[in-house]
Amino acid sequence: MKKLLSLLMFFLLSYFPLFSQVEVKKTTALKIDESIKIDGSLDEPAWDRAPEAGDFIQFSPERGKPASVNTKVKILYDEHFVYFGFLCYDQEPEKIVSRVAKRDAQVQVDDSVYVLVDTYHDRRNSYFFATNPLGTQRDGKITENGRTTDITWDGIWKSAGQRTDFGWTAEIAVDLSCLKYKPGKNQTWGLSLGRIVPRLLESSFWTGPLESGHKVSQFGDLKGLDLKKTEKKARIIPHIISKAEQGEKTEVSVGLDLRYAFSQMVSGNLTINPDFATVEADEEQINLTRFELFLPEKRNFFLEEAEIYRQRIRLFYSRRISDIYGGVKVYGKAGGYEFSAMSTQTKEDELASLDSANYTVFRLKKNVMESSTLGFIAANKLVNGISRGTTGIDTSLYFTDKFKFTGQFALSYGDNVRDIAFFLRPSYDSATFHIHLRYTQLGEDFADNANEVGFIRDDNRRELDSAIAKTFWLKKGAFDRIRYESNYNIYWGIDRNLRSWKIDQELTFDLQNKFSLSAEYHTDFKAQDDVRFEEDFTNTITEFELGYNTREWQHAAVSYGFGRNFNLDFTLIEGSLNFQITKSLSFEYSLTRLLYDPDPEGESTWIHVLRATNYFTKDLYLRLFYQVNTSIDKENIQVLFVYRFQPPFGLIQLVYQKGTAEFGEAGTQGHTLFLKIAYMF
Repeated sequence: MKKLLSLLMFFLLSYFPLFSQVEVKKTTALKIDESIKIDGSLDEPAWDRAPEAGDFIQFSPERGKPASVNTKVKILYDEHFVYFGFLCYDQEPEKIVSRVAKRDAQVQVDDSVYVLVDTYHDRRNSYFFATNPLGTQRDGKITENGRTTDITWDGIWKSAGQRTDFGWTAEIAVDLSCLKYKPGKNQTWGLSLGRIVPRLLESSFWTGPLESGHKVSQFGDLKGLDLKKTEKKARIIPHIISKAEQGEKTEVSVGLDLRYAFSQMVSGNLTINPDFATVEADEEQINLTRFELFLPEKRNFFLEEAEIYRQRIRLFYSRRISDIYGGVKVYGKAGGYEFSAMSTQTKEDELASLDSANYTVFRLKKNVMESSTLGFIAANKLVNGISRGTTGIDTSLYFTDKFKFTGQFALSYGDNVRDIAFFLRPSYDSATFHIHLRYTQLGEDFADNANEVGFIRDDNRRELDSAIAKTFWLKKGAFDRIRYESNYNIYWGIDRNLRSWKIDQELTFDLQNKFSLSAEYHTDFKAQDDVRFEEDFTNTITEFELGYNTREWQHAAVSYGFGRNFNLDFTLIEGSLNFQITKSLSFEYSLTRLLYDPDPEGESTWIHVLRATNYFTKDLYLRLFYQVNTSIDKENIQVLFVYRFQPPFGLIQLVYQKGTAEFGEAGTQGHTLFLKIAYMF
């Protein structure tokens, strides 16, 4: 191990060139006093005077070549907003696709445009805003030079689109009060502008040629901004919720969210009795392993600024925190540092025999080199005077735009037991190629305390992992592109006894007639141990998938798989369908059929998941969620009616639920009606 570490460090230190010096593209914005109506039409006189950014460069399929469709972008700003106006030319405007209407849905499967702004100009982090011809909004944050993307952040902004005889246009107005930036004269932001045309499989950007659409270090510059501090420091968002459940007494509760900007770069959030009851239930999944499944966070308080806590060895996992009385958190950037701190107090749960607990987490990151970071984290659970948790350091080092190194060292503590974990991972990423080698070591008792606050599927391992992926753009004959992915993984226990190996192979073909074909093969070995595996097992699965129009939101796909899992033969059939019934009504359906032969424990199942959404306007919609898991007799339904009169926070919400329960459990909840009203001051 010492030889391996020495070899890796020598390789990294010898490969220390700075980023290749490529000329940075530059543009400016026009400061205005007149008002701009966000209706998708760039008809105000100010747009005619605005500087123009164009000459987009393809990221795919023909990286580095001029975009096949012309795009021009104009930029304005005033004391309160920064405005982006897109002119999207298209030789076949009748083929422009715009079906996605749900906020934060994948608008990239429609014709869409993107604005990415590095307001810190640190070449590491950015906000992004995207819209389509319907004006649908998708926003979020990009961190660590594109390594992580977080779509849970919700900014305050306006958008609209319109079809034209030459293609389509879009307007985006971002409220400066929702951004963190340095006030002052002659400021510079990092800027990237993008456009996606799904029917051509084409994505193009104002800067380039890019190695990744999210590579912040390759952004251009938006120069000459004269920015003042935003005046509004506090947002107070009280809410009231009434709950009427069949056979139960009607309940009424109140809560409060307070958002306060200490400065333009530092803000804090306070929540009291937050609303978790009306969050959509976790979608049921098939688990062919004997390890815990990772479930995504859906609660707003934990989602905001959550990207800063993401690590390969997850030392903080907010789903460990149950319902809370309240919580407070602070986030900001200053002097090359990024920091976040959060503390919450959970409610007692008599049914689960859980006492009230305090969860506290602190995260600090320091900018180093041109686009790299060093980080520290500490997460602690305190209950009945006893602390258990994790702490550690991590790094993400970019030596070039393509070559990077990530690493982490962690300590878990509690019950007079301490243990360590770490990983080292050099990788190479280009627009069409990926390769990495990773070594991870997790102590024999690391998870015992780490899983009080984090997410560790399995410890007691010395692990080697390698992967390679390559995309071939053909654009000839029947093929648009071919993608191959391969992953090899093996790990031993700390005592050096073999515990597991796994091989994953995948090959995907995208055809020019909009069909796609893929084949996957996975095989893994699990050695007998005293915890999960009563004997040696070799599991396999072979799966084939046929898809139609999967490059767009409206699509269909079906797959058939078969294999052997813990000495049981099984068949796995999956299908999905996204369909636009009318201009405002969309329908999503997925099916999973798992059939074991034999099936001694009755684990064969049908899983049905249905979503239907009707948007009367962008801020007035009705949504249905329905799911069934037959192996656990689970049936869950939710109907949600929302009117956002102060998007995204001020709203009226009417919710019907039945059968809602924890993931993997049958629900006993009867007919229940919620009414929520939230107002933003």
